[in-house]
Amino acid sequence: MHIGLIGGIGPAATVEYYQRLVAGFRKLGKPLELTIAHADVNTLAANAGADDRAAQARVYAHHLEQLKGAGADVGSITSLGGHFCYAETQAISPLPLISAVAPLDGHCVAQGLSCVGLLGTRQVTTSGLYGQMAKTRTLAPADPEAVHEAYVESALSGVCTEDQRALFFAAGQEMMDRGAQAVVLAGTDLGLAFYGHEPGFPVVDALQVHVDHLIGLATG
Repeated sequence: MHIGLIGGIGPAATVEYYQRLVAGFRKLGKPLELTIAHADVNTLAANAGADDRAAQARVYAHHLEQLKGAGADVGSITSLGGHFCYAETQAISPLPLISAVAPLDGHCVAQGLSCVGLLGTRQVTTSGLYGQMAKTRTLAPADPEAVHEAYVESALSGVCTEDQRALFFAAGQEMMDRGAQAVVLAGTDLGLAFYGHEPGFPVVDALQVHVDHLIGLATG
């Protein structure tokens, strides 16, 4: 199966997707067929902030047409925040669209996690991943705006400062104190803050869950 990814949102997460897919297929001894279409992170941020689902769905449809032309069998969005218009995109997609949220929901259930905290944009955390976590209860940070601002700044720059990392870790711990059993990195660029660091609480890496799901689909 030829995987088509809408990447670039943001670039750091796209690189991580590529590296992990390559490693996963190499481990299985399988050839990887992959094409990545570059979407503009600033356009996504503007459309998500305005909740302009139709506009962003049209952007995605354009990239999905590119992926189809390159031979992709399926398409997927490398941004959990970018799933705000998933239904609208699915309705006009020229390719079967693979969700990153549904596998995450299933993963939480399989791990016995009935309640998780969410780190990511304000829209993601306060909406419970746009209501797409059907089986898992979610918590938002106590100050979703502060987390949102730090996350967007980090994602756009491709760098996480020590102050931003400390804010994410404190927000995660606060949600754990309110009953979360783990904290989901519900922004794929949060790896900039978490990879190689110990936050002091269990973390669910949504990017890895998505990668594992894509590998499973592609290899049967």
